[in-house]
Amino acid sequence: MNEHLNLPERKCINLTEHYSHFLEEEGLLEECTESAIKRVLAWQLKQEMEKNKLTKTALAKRMNTSRASLERLLDPTNESVTLQTMKKAASVLGRKLKLELV
Repeated sequence: MNEHLNLPERKCINLTEHYSHFLEEEGLLEECTESAIKRVLAWQLKQEMEKNKLTKTALAKRMNTSRASLERLLDPTNESVTLQTMKKAASVLGRKLKLELV
């Protein structure tokens, strides 16, 4: 019993594990994982742009690409971005892109 509230003890649940299992059963795990990775990458790039005080136009120019191409990269819902573009953006921002097989 929880001494403070007189509530029965509850077993902790790993929600991430249960959610991942649910997505896998529904055939959505891979799609959701890819979407999450792209969203995080877009967020990280925007953070680096702010840190380096770079506008979209300035970053596109440094990448030697169009602003439209950069917009696709920074759009968290656009998953058609190439590895080359991600790598180039990271390099221009003084960062490295790290991918690994797990």
